Amino acid sequence: MTRPKTPELTVDIIIELLDQPNRPIVLIQRKYEPLGRALPGGFVEVGETVETAARREAREETGLDVSLKALLGVYSDPARDPRGHTVSVVYVAEAKGEPIGQDDAAAAEAWPVKELPDNLVFDHNQILSDYQQWRAVN
Repeated sequence: MTRPKTPELTVDIIIELLDQPNRPIVLIQRKYEPLGRALPGGFVEVGETVETAARREAREETGLDVSLKALLGVYSDPARDPRGHTVSVVYVAEAKGEPIGQDDAAAAEAWPVKELPDNLVFDHNQILSDYQQWRAVN
């Protein structure tokens, strides 16, 4: 039996900075297409759990070691990524320190949750809207 062709698996991480007032979150400026601001994240490697991938991607793109706090959700709209169909497992994480853009990130910045930009790439505007609702009760 041949295996079905399935979407690629990714992770995205909403990193709350615990050592800054009001727990801002980290956004990156993407170095590669599609260009723009985004949550840190990337593809899950073969043999890797999604949790390990989330911690690895956070460290690679922001220089921060994160602690995963909660699973926000799974996002699977076939149009969420212009490069092809992906499914993203999205975590809320905590970290301390200054984010530094590395690897696929040209820059990494802390953003107050009430001042987030609304022109993020992929479906990250929707993810952050869901996060703001989650954060209001958590």
